[in-house]
Amino acid sequence: MTAPDNGAPAPQETTALSAAIGTYPRTRALKEGSVPSPLLRLDFADIPVISRAFAPMVRELRFDVSEMAIATFLQARAAGRPVVLLPVVLASRFQQSALICRAESDIRGPADLAGRRIGVRAYSQTTGMWLRGIVMEEGGPRPDAIRWITFEDAHVQGIADPPFAERAPKGADMMAMLKAGELDAVIVGNDMPDDPGLRPVFANPDAAAQAFYARHHLVPVNHMLCVTRRLADERPELVREVVRMVRASAAPVPPGPHGAPPATRAALRPVIELALRYMTEQDMLPRPLTVDEVWDGLPKGIE
Repeated sequence: MTAPDNGAPAPQETTALSAAIGTYPRTRALKEGSVPSPLLRLDFADIPVISRAFAPMVRELRFDVSEMAIATFLQARAAGRPVVLLPVVLASRFQQSALICRAESDIRGPADLAGRRIGVRAYSQTTGMWLRGIVMEEGGPRPDAIRWITFEDAHVQGIADPPFAERAPKGADMMAMLKAGELDAVIVGNDMPDDPGLRPVFANPDAAAQAFYARHHLVPVNHMLCVTRRLADERPELVREVVRMVRASAAPVPPGPHGAPPATRAALRPVIELALRYMTEQDMLPRPLTVDEVWDGLPKGIE
């Protein structure tokens, strides 16, 4: 039966968007459905390790909205993939404790890494990108003076490792190779191994992190948020609403020791500039990028 027209506006239909976003204090309310929207509903994919969403996003555009490693996005933008970056930081941290070696190693700091074999999941890994730049700033060698041993391809199809990187034997385990002496050091992700046989390459990672902050006045950003170019072009109002929802979810979370993560294009400019410089120095980009190109496609009204 058709309801009588009483002059009230018809309820607005919401749009479902597929999303791949990790669970953090700043996204928990969003993922629990505590940030309502009259415009859209986010359908979250079940991806326990969020980095596994990055390749499907940049290669297949599998999601409407996806968390994205900053190095992966910059490679995707340089390669012409139709994804658009949003000024939303989901993960940021100092990186110095992620470069580890055996406890008995003769490596005493970045200056001892020339000619060493360093394992990293992929040369394109964002933590590796930040650490290679930090190592150079701390008196260590340029990337081409180190033997990089990789275990995976870049998330962006067609991005090749530089000639000074080599692939580990198929099926090899990075941590097992380190403990066996087949690698001199490795770069791990967010989860540091609790093993008394291992230690950071930086003698004092906290002090090295504060030295980095004193130089650059920023905390390195690992993961941000992106959307497909089609969504940004065809439904910019939904992209603006996604940004509003993520920011609303993060608002109650207390800031860290160095404040809340940057949340606008202007505030993110130093981060983007440094990442682009490091990636250029490390032979990670198929072509040069400007900061303006990085934000190409961002809908109007998002600062």
